[in-house]
Amino acid sequence: MITINDHKQQALFDPWAFISPKRRRLLDEGWPGLFRTQILPELPVREISPFFSSDWGRPTKELYGLLGALLLQQAMDLTDEQAVEQFCFDIRWHYALGISQESDAAKYLCPKTLWSARQLVIENHLEPLVFERSCQKLATLFGVDTDTQRLDSVHIFSNMRRLSRIGIFSRTICKFLRNLKRQQAEQFVAVEPALRERYLGEKALSAFSRVKPTVAEKTLVQLSTDLWALIEQFKATPAVCAMHSYKLMQRVFCEHCEIEGNEPLTVKPAKEVPSDSLQNPSDPDATYDGHKGQGYQVQVMETYTTTDDKEQKEQTLNLITHVAVEPAHVSDTHALLPALEDTQARGVCPQSTLADSAYGSDDNVCQAQSLGVEVVAPSMKGSLTKSMELFDFDDTGRVIRCPQGQAPEKTTHKQKKDRYVACFAIDCCQSCPKRADCPAVPGRKFYYLRYTGKHYRLARRRCLEQSDEFIERYRWRAGIEATMSEYATLTGVKRLRVRGMAAVRYCAILKAAALNLMRAARVQRARIKARLRAAAAASERLRLNFLAFKERFAGLIPKWAEVSLPNQAQADDGLALAA
Repeated sequence: MITINDHKQQALFDPWAFISPKRRRLLDEGWPGLFRTQILPELPVREISPFFSSDWGRPTKELYGLLGALLLQQAMDLTDEQAVEQFCFDIRWHYALGISQESDAAKYLCPKTLWSARQLVIENHLEPLVFERSCQKLATLFGVDTDTQRLDSVHIFSNMRRLSRIGIFSRTICKFLRNLKRQQAEQFVAVEPALRERYLGEKALSAFSRVKPTVAEKTLVQLSTDLWALIEQFKATPAVCAMHSYKLMQRVFCEHCEIEGNEPLTVKPAKEVPSDSLQNPSDPDATYDGHKGQGYQVQVMETYTTTDDKEQKEQTLNLITHVAVEPAHVSDTHALLPALEDTQARGVCPQSTLADSAYGSDDNVCQAQSLGVEVVAPSMKGSLTKSMELFDFDDTGRVIRCPQGQAPEKTTHKQKKDRYVACFAIDCCQSCPKRADCPAVPGRKFYYLRYTGKHYRLARRRCLEQSDEFIERYRWRAGIEATMSEYATLTGVKRLRVRGMAAVRYCAILKAAALNLMRAARVQRARIKARLRAAAAASERLRLNFLAFKERFAGLIPKWAEVSLPNQAQADDGLALAA
């Protein structure tokens, strides 16, 4: 049976009256109060309730509190056991989740219940709803300006070991043999005893981990031979072929080995193995990045403020508006447009976006412009536009003059292929002192500078990158590195406790929503302190004005000399009560 409380309904009596005023103020000003009043009512309870019966079975845990516990677990990077303890005993969790009763039905949570709820959220892809709704709520509440945003990625690791090629081969074979022994015992007996002992023996895997570099190549050949033998032995057995571990063996063989006709089996060189190859049989979704290694990557877009005033920064919320999880081998070039389309669909799309050069390809810049977004990013350095940024162009992309001030004899433009040809006089180009660095090439009648619209746009961007205006705008991109550090430090996103794309996506997205919550709580506390400081300053000005007025007119109205102001302690108490 479904249990859902309406957290927007006010109680007749305050259920939190037992908390002292000072502790209550800390709860209200911190993340528990913000979570209870703003985030808790936005959780996707209506989307998860159809998976429970409304009139049959035992009562569920209160669904708002259950989903809230999943979010708080990721916020604080807790294991299931730690999350259960916090749910049972931590008053901050009770206040945030609206649990005021003292019964076990309200304040006790079974680890299996937590696990089942998490699986339900993962299987039905509900974690994006949690992020989107909480993001929208905080953006409205704190008046977040989404016109300027910045985008970057962070590499994360699932709960898996980093394996060498030898480790990938040996563990894949070992996993298959173990599963075969459990699921198809009669087929397991048919495997060669020596091969079984080699991978399932008492010290089998540890022996492979101690292989010396001098014999690594020979060991790889032996492993690939054993892998091929197992694949061939069971390829005609449908029950074995349907096993997940058998398919992993086929995948590893295709990615690391090759065999053609009667040619002997060979192991591919490491540089020929694709980056999306299997990195660990325990996590088939993890891929490889040549710079950061095995794992996944998370694309993060956030708002930012362009001010150096410390007090104003503290009172401005930098909100994460987009988060997406990808395999590690996917280039950042493909992440910009999905991020813009996602934020545009939710009404938080920026007008300008800061990003590094990986996001700033010419295609991305042009497509972003069609969406009404300006991409501020350095262009990728290459040889296609060598020295072209030194040429002068008109607004249509035609060359006006070369770096030496020489105008072309003529310039043609083929609009269909977006190609330009600028023709320069031969005698001028032959005697040019910068001939060695010029991209113009000699022809029969002229020296020809051939370029496309893309080359022109890149050359123009490179000129703008040297300007003070671009440097001033682009300096704010560095702030997202602090966000990535905070993302990893506060929520533990760098090293997750789960494996597989679905579980990794769940954790990364909820941790981003949690980071928004923690940031919003800091901003709320800073705004409250600013209001108290302003009230104290106004009270002090009023006191000083009164003293000056009293001193000036004390001789005219004698009774005023008897008027006294409250002492400082009384004034502070009055301010605290007013706040």
